Amino acid sequence: MLFKTPLLDKPAPGWKRDLPGPNEPPSKEPYPPVLTNPPNHVDDVYLELARATVRTRGVGAWLAPFLLLISLIPPATWIDSIASGASFPSLAISVALLFASIAPLWLGIYIWRMDTSAPRDEPIRFNRARRKVYVYRFCHNGLKPFSRSAWGARAEVYDWDNLHAEACSIYGAMGSGGLIETVTLAVLEPGTYKVIDRFHFAHELQQGEMYWAMAQLFMQQGPQALPLFPRPPRDWNNEKIRFNLARRLAPKVHWPEAIDLESRSVPSLHG
Repeated sequence: MLFKTPLLDKPAPGWKRDLPGPNEPPSKEPYPPVLTNPPNHVDDVYLELARATVRTRGVGAWLAPFLLLISLIPPATWIDSIASGASFPSLAISVALLFASIAPLWLGIYIWRMDTSAPRDEPIRFNRARRKVYVYRFCHNGLKPFSRSAWGARAEVYDWDNLHAEACSIYGAMGSGGLIETVTLAVLEPGTYKVIDRFHFAHELQQGEMYWAMAQLFMQQGPQALPLFPRPPRDWNNEKIRFNLARRLAPKVHWPEAIDLESRSVPSLHG
């Protein structure tokens, strides 16, 4: 069932429609030829799907040095003005030059880190035996471009029954511009429509709905309900990367040992 008015408090930015809940019938049948990636892994215990917060990578890594060079022009102009014996720049001009230097410097560092700090994959695991979802998330903070703690990957665990998928559509100035369509997953307070967390699930509505349908089918019926994919899974950590600087510098996926073991196993009979 697709809902015409938002169910959640608050809906995602650019909300377009709510997708069926975790235990409801899927809205679409997965069709492998139109899906970008096959599952990373699927067996009787868990399904792992590839995921990426940053859709297009490689441009920012080459654009960042250019922006950093631009950030040097205002201070060089200020110094040259003083060295040439001209009058000392006014406060207004000095502030303007400072802003003209900081803006490209911040933007250059931000797009460099967005391009090179995101892991090669941000997989999401659906454990049918535990009814848990394990998300490898890339965290970033544009207000702290030099911070180590504010940037990087972390693994988070959610209850399957508390997830809710939303189709979103917003106009953005980055990438190809124009309309940007995504599917996001909201984490709800148990038994309510109150959102306590939200994260990106997939780019493009058609693919996002199909990947969500795959998760639903797996969690509801098991791996036999999933379609067969004509090509093998992609080895994100060991793929051969030649010309994409951002992907060459990107960290490999490394799940915390305890979460990695838990996400791939069934509950213990004694715990």
